[in-house]
Amino acid sequence: MHDPDPRHGVLELREEPEGILYVSVHGDLSVGIACSIAEASQRIAGSGREVLVLADVRRMNAIPHDVRKLMASGTLRARHDAVAIVGASFAVRVVATLTSRSLSLLTSRSYPFDFFATEAEARAWLLAQREPIRARQPPAA
Repeated sequence: MHDPDPRHGVLELREEPEGILYVSVHGDLSVGIACSIAEASQRIAGSGREVLVLADVRRMNAIPHDVRKLMASGTLRARHDAVAIVGASFAVRVVATLTSRSLSLLTSRSYPFDFFATEAEARAWLLAQREPIRARQPPAA
C-alpha cells in the first residue's frame, strides 16, 4: 500500500506477472495518488510493454475537482493502452468516460476501456486486448 497523504486516500498499486497494472484506491483520489498511477504507467510504457490497467474503484470515495481537472488536462501524460474499471458507481463512470474522451481529443489517441462487475471479467477482457493493441502499433524501425 502506498499512502501519499492519509487525509485523502490509500493507493494499492502493483505490476502483475501477466502484465496488468493493478490500481485500487481506498478513500478519495488525491493528486498525489493520480501522479503515482501516471508514473507507474509511464514506467511500463517506457519499457515497451502494453499498459493494461485494472482499476478497482469499489472502495474509492470521491474524485475531487482538482484531480478531475488534472486528469482531463492531459498534464499527467500517462499512456494507457486499455483500462478495465471494476465496481464503478454512476458518478465514477461519468468521470471516467469524460476523462477518456477529453484525453482522446487532446492527444488524438484513444484507448479501449470498459466497466466490469468482477475482477475476473476485467482481467479476461484486458488480456484479450493485447493482440488488437499490438496490431494497431506501427512496426519497429
